[in-house]
Amino acid sequence: LRQSEAVLDERHYQLGLRTIELRQQPDSWGRSFEFIVNGVRIFAKGSNWIPADSFPTRISDEYLETLIRGAAETHQNMLRVWGGGFFEEERFYDLCDRYGILVWQDFIFSCSVYPLDDPDFLENVRIEVAENVRRLRHRASLALWCGNNEMEWGWVDWGWKQRPDLDDLKTAYDRFFHHTLAEWCAAEDPDTAYWPSSPSSDTPFANPNGQQQGDAHYWDVWHGRKPFTAYRDQYPRFMSEFGFQALPPLATIRTYADEADWNMTSYIMERHQKNDSGNSLMVGQMLDTFRLPKDFPSLVYLSMALQAEGIRYGVEHWRRAQERVAGTLYWQLNDCWPVASWSSLDYFGRWKALHYAARRFYAPVLLSIEDAPPRQGVYVTNDLGAAWHGRIRWSLETLAGVTLVAGMAAVEAAPQATTHINTLDFVSQITDDNRRDLAFVVELWQAEQLVTRQTAFFAPTKHVQLVEPEITAVCRLEEATLHIELNGRSLARLVELSLDGVDVVFSDNYFDLPTGRSTTVTCPLPPGWGLPQAEAALQIRSVYDSFKQGAKT
Repeated sequence: LRQSEAVLDERHYQLGLRTIELRQQPDSWGRSFEFIVNGVRIFAKGSNWIPADSFPTRISDEYLETLIRGAAETHQNMLRVWGGGFFEEERFYDLCDRYGILVWQDFIFSCSVYPLDDPDFLENVRIEVAENVRRLRHRASLALWCGNNEMEWGWVDWGWKQRPDLDDLKTAYDRFFHHTLAEWCAAEDPDTAYWPSSPSSDTPFANPNGQQQGDAHYWDVWHGRKPFTAYRDQYPRFMSEFGFQALPPLATIRTYADEADWNMTSYIMERHQKNDSGNSLMVGQMLDTFRLPKDFPSLVYLSMALQAEGIRYGVEHWRRAQERVAGTLYWQLNDCWPVASWSSLDYFGRWKALHYAARRFYAPVLLSIEDAPPRQGVYVTNDLGAAWHGRIRWSLETLAGVTLVAGMAAVEAAPQATTHINTLDFVSQITDDNRRDLAFVVELWQAEQLVTRQTAFFAPTKHVQLVEPEITAVCRLEEATLHIELNGRSLARLVELSLDGVDVVFSDNYFDLPTGRSTTVTCPLPPGWGLPQAEAALQIRSVYDSFKQGAKT
């Protein structure tokens, strides 16, 4: 701003040249809900963001970047800023701009009835909306303004409509979120799409969690105690919320619970659980999948493995159906305090098993198995802009590595699509006597490079006849990177690596290690460490160790 030659005031903006469109068009399933970036339809891969600390002034720049970078490192391209938190500071949006992460921005209304019929309150909200839309509308990362979190769902299914004293507030809700707020957003930021609520069908008070149009929140697996297989019954147009809890790593639990309190029903553990049924829901689902853990550290490990397996099961299904489903945002990325929760990064930024799993299930080229024993379907989902060429190798084998039948197939994966490679029916090979001792192993190769590996089984993990895998680890150093080569004499399920006493992020973790297949994992060497110290600190655990008394980790 100049007057003659004098500069009176100036502002600097970080800009990005792009187009982002929320496309909703009629199709064979209803109406699409797709984000189009620079003319290209994307599959939104991400999570929900909550405040990074219960005391926001404690959030350092370094810590905030650790969280955003952690999302980018797991191939996430969208974060939903949840309406139960607050509008984030400039540095949050700076980081999303820089790391290429789209922002679904809720307005700060959530799960409650607000006095939207009060003129003074409404005027206060008008000012808040104008200030924040003007503050953020230039952001390259900004993809959507959303009116609120779960309030329309509340009016439809949570009993609010049965209360006559709330009739006026329902009318006020309708007027505000379907008309007034939309008009305010259009006036201040006509380039960014507006959505009235999450979830919503965009038809007021009509089937907000429907499968035909709009976005959906699916909580029947967590709150409703349905099995993970229930995810495969869901085909929302956009899955903006779903989740499952896990305990944080034991190092985090140590910060709030003495060893005497290491019990899921202790006072301390129940106070560090803000879902009243959370601990029992975790344990119940755990015992559907795994054997009873032998001790508390094993329970912590299994809780994280369970969360990772459950969310993986859902995401892989929805990515296979990406013509119909246009995105998944799991609940939640981060935590505001050290606690049992749905997060994949805990309060200290430690990677839980889910975060490692996200790096695999959000990979641009995804190998997935649609298991329906004795049939196993093999799919490759390619998010790249060009076709992907490679091959798969598969085998039906015993846990000890004896192959019953094997094969290979070429892969021609079309861009931005899912390709069904084949479905193998092992009905003639599977019997009641051997199903607990068999694994289906699939590897995706490009030239001579192993891209990824997947396994599936013919019985629940708790019934699989796991034996001591006898994992060996050979460590070597290349500059400041530790390389760990792993081999096992029997299949190891959900292998967890850690370095005792220090936090590191491994190139992979919580993965299956079939017999006879060498796997190398890397991590940064902790400052000041040498190879002997790293070898002494390395700890390896698998599902077998979680239940077998006397097993070494």
